[in-house]
Amino acid sequence: MPPTHLLLTNAIVLTMDAALTQYEPGAVLVEDDHIAAVGPADVMQRGCPDAEVLDCGGKVLMPGLVNAHTHAPMALLRGLVDDLRLDVWLLGYMMPVEREFVSPEFVRLGTLVACAEMIRSGVTCFADMYYFEDAVATAVRDAGLRAVCGQTVLKFPTPDAASFEESLEAARTFIAAWQGDALVVPAVAPHAPYTCPPEVLHACTALAVEFGVPLLTHLAETAPEVEASRAEHGQAVVAYVREQGLLEAQVLAAHCVHVDDAEIGMLRQVQAGVAHCPSSNLKLASGIAPTRAMLERGLAVGIGTDGAASNNDLDMFEEMRLAAFVAKSAGNDPTALPAPQVLAMATRLGAQALRLERLCGTLEPGKRADLILVDISAAHTMPRYRRDPGAIYAQLVYAGHASDVSDVMVNGRWLLRERQLTTLDEAGLLARAQEYARRIDHFLIEREQSVLSKLVAIGGAEEGESFEVQAKVRLADPAPVLAALERPGIEILHRRHYHEYDTYFTFADPAEGQLRYREDVFIDEEGQASHVRCRLTLVGPARERPATSDVLLSRSRFLAPASQSLRFYREYFRPSREVSIQKDRLRWRCLFHGMEFYINLDRVQQPDLGYFVEVKSRTWSRRDAEHKAEVAGDLLAFLGVSLADAVAEDYVEIVERG
Repeated sequence: MPPTHLLLTNAIVLTMDAALTQYEPGAVLVEDDHIAAVGPADVMQRGCPDAEVLDCGGKVLMPGLVNAHTHAPMALLRGLVDDLRLDVWLLGYMMPVEREFVSPEFVRLGTLVACAEMIRSGVTCFADMYYFEDAVATAVRDAGLRAVCGQTVLKFPTPDAASFEESLEAARTFIAAWQGDALVVPAVAPHAPYTCPPEVLHACTALAVEFGVPLLTHLAETAPEVEASRAEHGQAVVAYVREQGLLEAQVLAAHCVHVDDAEIGMLRQVQAGVAHCPSSNLKLASGIAPTRAMLERGLAVGIGTDGAASNNDLDMFEEMRLAAFVAKSAGNDPTALPAPQVLAMATRLGAQALRLERLCGTLEPGKRADLILVDISAAHTMPRYRRDPGAIYAQLVYAGHASDVSDVMVNGRWLLRERQLTTLDEAGLLARAQEYARRIDHFLIEREQSVLSKLVAIGGAEEGESFEVQAKVRLADPAPVLAALERPGIEILHRRHYHEYDTYFTFADPAEGQLRYREDVFIDEEGQASHVRCRLTLVGPARERPATSDVLLSRSRFLAPASQSLRFYREYFRPSREVSIQKDRLRWRCLFHGMEFYINLDRVQQPDLGYFVEVKSRTWSRRDAEHKAEVAGDLLAFLGVSLADAVAEDYVEIVERG
């Protein structure tokens, strides 16, 4: 077929190129899916006599906005719960709801709802991180938008994967299936350093480098994240991930709120992109990112909305306004982040951050026809002053609304024409979204008083590894075990001595699991108590045991610091029964056959159950857990005891059995 030509004329053309070239009146010639020419209206009209002409009526004609970070399917979770701390919001509500409801159908619907909102607000391209990303990509293509879609990888089970290995394989399959698509760029998305141990970061980096695709992640979003990184790794977040090799990939890092000058330099050195999310960071009280410093160092900093569950909208006009305002306020400088620079962040720099600058972000010949028309004739944008060419940018950033967008084109195709969506049934999508809200409301009402929700509500809860390797054997005499630990064949990394005082709360519903309040009294070399650590651990019911042994347990575990008294927790959780256990524990952290294990030599004193030796390890990997379960038997044999004499229960279960 011969190419089609469309001349959009009589517009205020903002090219958003590096020189901020404007044409008024200007015109843009679209040929099929790309921009063929840009220039003054009269010149363009004389040079394109055969093109179809669209009179833009004096509207602003500019590149589509680039939403540099979001979680599109979470549009279905908008307004689910607000005004909570991040841990309460995430662990108490978002993750439980996602485990229950997130499916390909949920993801597709949520993405389509998000696409409808973004199209109406002038977004033509966005970066996404979520689960079932193939369903996200399919919805994006159906809506007609452009996107970088990152398949999320975590160390613990997710709605679309039971283990890290499954997540990584899903990412590989997704990338292979979508490479070369006209609208979707596939990517891998390790969630964050605090949810992805080094092995996960290494594997995701290798995958991104192998396929030459972007790697999306969250970095340095909160101060506690940075503090934890320094405490655990002795490094700030960006320095740590650089050491893990993550910056070898084409990184797009969301947030970067708590980064210093050295870290900004590290990101600039590898040309990483940054997604600044002012609304989300303000709402969750994460802090204010140093965007001015990043831009001054030459970083490609785009603007993102984050997900609708934490924002609570996908309005890039609001994000532009806030990005400017928070930078000015943080620096006590009204000249910081002027309007032209903010609009560049939402277009050209955003595309650069996503590694899509060859396709979009500016109105230049050869780039894809991703453009929008913005009506600036409404009362909230009028009057218009013309003496300063830069005034038009301020008019858009400080006074413009998403509702001012009248038309949206992506890849030469109209997605919004005279404020009417052309690719989506908005009313039908919203009706289906409301049905999900009804079901989720019912689910939360049913679980609102669960032990987990109460644990999370008091703060500090975090999910532990998903797989636990545990083998326990009753001993008549601990001496052979102590002797074995002195022999070659095992490497002792460190030794600890505790008195442990455990109180187990059990509940009428076994599905609630058991909540353990533990006081660890550390005993020094002189046999004196040195300090005390108190923790809460909620352990879910065992989910699987291999048929050949009782070594491998898979269960949910949530841990939290215990800063209140035992009386407080007793009254707060109101258990149906309590079990108290006291024991003296010698613990060795060791390497055996190259694997890390903990060996506990326990004397259970109250009630008097005698001696036990326990071999334990935890991991986020199913494959690793299965292998460690086999090696645990060998370790017990090395210690002089037999797995045939293993006790398949925890201490509390032994006590309750009587």
